[in-house]
Amino acid sequence: MAQTPRIFARTLAIGSAAAFLLFAGSATANPGQWERFWPKTDFSKHSVAFEEIMSGGPPKDGIPSIDDPKFVPLSEAKDLAATEPVVSFKIGDDARAYPLRILIWHEIVNDTVGGTPVSVTYCPLCNSAIVFDRRLDGRVLDFGTTGKLRNSDLVMYDRQTESWWQQFTGTGIVGEFDGRVLKFLPSRVESFALFKERHANGRVLVPSNPGMRPYGANPYQGYDSAARPFLYRGDFPEGIAPMAYVVKVGKEAWPLDLIRKKGELIAGDIRLRWMAGQNSALDSEVIAEGRDIGNLIVERRDGDAWKDEVHDLTFAFVFHAFVPDGTLHKG
Repeated sequence: MAQTPRIFARTLAIGSAAAFLLFAGSATANPGQWERFWPKTDFSKHSVAFEEIMSGGPPKDGIPSIDDPKFVPLSEAKDLAATEPVVSFKIGDDARAYPLRILIWHEIVNDTVGGTPVSVTYCPLCNSAIVFDRRLDGRVLDFGTTGKLRNSDLVMYDRQTESWWQQFTGTGIVGEFDGRVLKFLPSRVESFALFKERHANGRVLVPSNPGMRPYGANPYQGYDSAARPFLYRGDFPEGIAPMAYVVKVGKEAWPLDLIRKKGELIAGDIRLRWMAGQNSALDSEVIAEGRDIGNLIVERRDGDAWKDEVHDLTFAFVFHAFVPDGTLHKG
């Protein structure tokens, strides 16, 4: 693969756990061995074949979640370029931006926004940014990374029961919470400039320890222009490149290129809009220099108004793997 040498060189240069994820050997599924490191996990309960779960390289919590997030006002967010991508999330008057320059190194932020416990998650290998309500059965869950993948997607775990969860679907796949589904909350991935424009009193996540990682660097350089995904053993969709960006809404998806060309696309009560001005987090060595993949707004009609709708900008192979009975519109 033409892109691999550049990514591998980046791996050697920064030695990050996230980058090692791309190249570490994938261990054969071995629940007997897993139990040594996961004594609280009930491996008798699982809804996926263990053979589908593979090691991504880092151990449990090798990619550390952020559990005590630190925020600053917009005026103090000096390092962010206007076009850098952030996960934008708001409950009531509490609006927060979670820069991908941070999430790409931590993948999970356990936070409380507007009084609601949430987990803000990002899987770089799937470009999947999802916000969950982390309450279940009257308990507040705290999530971490297992160091494992399924269909190239992050497998999370909750620290209360050490059940394993599929990030892309929000579904428990191993343990006490097997088969349970977390509540998805509407969010956007947008440029920092758009976030500031929409939320003048918003706050921005900053590293608690700025020297912990080379924040602003992309350890997956060239990944979203590669021909094939990493650490993926499934088949590919037909009629579209596996690494093509697609926008998933429920069990439907549309290519980002299609929305970009149209500017606006209406599908029933769903409206998808595109505007220029957001860097890819997975393109250049420096995120702020990534190519422009644009801003996406996905809304659902609610009477005479349009309200943000849960969606995910991911890759075609991911939608194909996790929504095999879904519809991928190509035109």
